[in-house]
Amino acid sequence: MKKIAVVEDNPDNLLLIEAILGSEYEIITFENGPDALAGLPDCQAELILLDIALPGMDGVTVLQEIRKIVQLKNLPVIALTAHAMMGDKEKYLGKGFDDYYSKPILDMDHFKDLVKSYMTPRQSVSGEG
Repeated sequence: MKKIAVVEDNPDNLLLIEAILGSEYEIITFENGPDALAGLPDCQAELILLDIALPGMDGVTVLQEIRKIVQLKNLPVIALTAHAMMGDKEKYLGKGFDDYYSKPILDMDHFKDLVKSYMTPRQSVSGEG
């Protein structure tokens, strides 16, 4: 089963994500940035859903650290955030996220389609990684 790592500190949001995606993917959860950075290199996830408003270390900082880890630097990371003001999507894409989805998750089919689009095999440009 393909794996998705979710970095999210809100238990209700985690339950919802697991309910939406758990039948198709193995969900590996981390409650904060330091735990995610410690666990991500070994969890073999194919996608990371990363909350922006995390305690201690925000999602942008976590992403910057993820991109420094050789085995994670090309892993797709979707910003999953309640920051949904005009221009926020562009702001987070500009900070290096591969995509953006605003919370709360209201359109479950759209959310599943977004995740699925990152879980389909992609042709590697650089060969084996």
